[in-house]
Parts: sequence; structure tokens; C-alpha cells
Amino acid sequence: MRTSEAAHFLSVSDRALEKHRTRGTGPVYHKIGGRVVYAVADLMAWLESAARRSSRPQGIMPPARPGEER
Repeated sequence: MRTSEAAHFLSVSDRALEKHRTRGTGPVYHKIGGRVVYAVADLMAWLESAARRSSRPQGIMPPARPGEER
């Protein structure tokens, strides 16, 4: 997939995907004849690596009820 197709697939803007690529935080990509292309498997792997179960940092568990200590 070209950048615009990959961005649409990931539900991000083209520019966001370009920034990720520049910073090295995005999915694996390939350059073929000067064009940037993405494999679907690489896009899926990147999505999986970003999967989270909670927005809380790991290891921090709040009290069950407000005012209750753990």
C-alpha cells in the first residue's frame, strides 16, 4: 500500500504516518523505486504492538473505592 492507502487503513492522516516514519515509531515500510510502500502484515503488526488493555501505567492499581487504602 502507498502512504495514503496505509494511512486510511490505519485511520490516521497521511501526515501522521509520515511523522511516525520519520521518527522511527511507525510501521515497517519499504522503498521501491523511491516510493514508500507498506505491507498489510506490517501494518497489522504495528497495530498489535500498540494494543493496550488500560490507559493506566502498568503496576498502578487504584483503591477499589475512593478513600479506601490498598
